[in-house]
Amino acid sequence: MSNVVLTRREGSVLTITLNRPDVYNALNRDVHEGLAAALDAASDPEVRAVVLTGAGRGFCSGQDLREFSDLSGGVRAALEETYHPNVRAIRALEKPVLAAVNGACAGAGLSLALACDVRIASSEASFVPGFIGIGLVPDAGSTWFLHRLLGFSRAFEWMVSNRRLSADEALIWGLVSEEVPAERFAQRVAELAEWYASLPTRAVAMTKQLFEHAYTASLDEQLELEAALQQAATETEDFSEGVQAFLEKRLPGFKGR
Repeated sequence: MSNVVLTRREGSVLTITLNRPDVYNALNRDVHEGLAAALDAASDPEVRAVVLTGAGRGFCSGQDLREFSDLSGGVRAALEETYHPNVRAIRALEKPVLAAVNGACAGAGLSLALACDVRIASSEASFVPGFIGIGLVPDAGSTWFLHRLLGFSRAFEWMVSNRRLSADEALIWGLVSEEVPAERFAQRVAELAEWYASLPTRAVAMTKQLFEHAYTASLDEQLELEAALQQAATETEDFSEGVQAFLEKRLPGFKGR
């Protein structure tokens, strides 16, 4: 595994850390390759929750502009070869993926955070669109995620204004689900990841699938998929354990199977 992307496994939680702290974890081809390998490792069934974070004071500052002028084949080809596979891999993981935004989160780094299922922010985190500030448009899926999270008007206004958003504002907007004081951030991320890993993983994955499908489905299509996945859920070991625990008035011990 590349040292610009680190992985750490604790129980059922895999933490992926972008590790270029001297440049606020800016993205280059080495980072993309390391992230792809880490996300592949995250597909292990024994991994039941994934945390994506950054080393040092930043989450991710976006594209490393020093590499930008050397992109062979142009930006379009580079996006297809690097960013797009990793964004798709995050969305395809059949388990919860948490973005632990520890500091500056900008440009395509914001896109990576948006691709995750849950975002939790340190009080020292900040969110900056970045793209319009250098005459570019949002990419790596950020427009797709943002207009669903914030609505068209707010998402558009924020992207073109290039305004820095504090962790407080991000929480109020619904961009993140929780803001945590910096001194307790690592502990809270670990607690939250462990809690997600304790859930019935296959049911969580199918819930993720349902919400993805709901964006474009008709009501009848959504009802049909809900019924099909509910049938699949009833055939899991975790369903049997959940029912038994309910009848016995105890907490369930889900195994992710």
